[in-house]
Amino acid sequence: MNSPDTDKVFTGSIPKCYEEYLVPLIFEQYAADLAHRLAARPQPVTRILEIAAGTGVATRKMASTLPENVSIIATDLNQPMLDLASAIGTIRPVEWRQADAMQLPFQDARFDAVVCQFGVMFFPDKSKAFSEVRRVLRPGGVFIFSVWDRIEENDFVHTASTALESLFPEDPPRFMARTPHGYHDLAVIARDLQAGGFSAPPQISTVAMRSQARSARIPAIAYCQGSPLRNEIEARGKSRLGEATDAVAAAIAQRFGHGPVDGKIQAHIVTVEC
Repeated sequence: MNSPDTDKVFTGSIPKCYEEYLVPLIFEQYAADLAHRLAARPQPVTRILEIAAGTGVATRKMASTLPENVSIIATDLNQPMLDLASAIGTIRPVEWRQADAMQLPFQDARFDAVVCQFGVMFFPDKSKAFSEVRRVLRPGGVFIFSVWDRIEENDFVHTASTALESLFPEDPPRFMARTPHGYHDLAVIARDLQAGGFSAPPQISTVAMRSQARSARIPAIAYCQGSPLRNEIEARGKSRLGEATDAVAAAIAQRFGHGPVDGKIQAHIVTVEC
């Protein structure tokens, strides 16, 4: 049942739950960090490509932070995610476009910067995707992306995964550890970048932040219903989604309290020059 084929599927009600629950829980903080890093570049960027943009949290932050002369093209493999991102909109126009990171539909040396917030982990061939990024970057351009650190460094999702192991002892859903938190080895990242054509060594910062919610049920809904973890849970029985969400909420409440909850999140921010 643990099929990576479903790891990239953000369809049905997942995009809405992702935007409503998961974005404010773990993504907004890092989107602000990404926009700040771009704004602080010594050589200003004017053409940005975002890959795996999801519902547009980083896109919105870049559009509101960077000068209006900076053009942004935001892409994602999943059209339902882009449809929601476009419907939410941005403070100024950006271009939304469906695209596969394995084969970017852009000419060589077109962009000053390529960014990807928590999407690299989903690429089936990291080196191939990195070679595509390298191809569309102009000389002197920059690639900035973020990946989650190991699951044990991220409180709510680790608690959720442990709870699901107890609920499904014979075949626990392992999407979170396998994919979102499965690409944290810095040596592997550096090797894959080199294989993709980046000769400069990457600069990697490990950044810890806090994840907060009004109750334990919010992160439970976020992870169980707002990510492809839902696909794995429902593969074990459509009726078990509510049961799984309840089990995760109870585990988070037991560890972090029955009122507002606060947990650590941690990610690696990778910057590599072209």
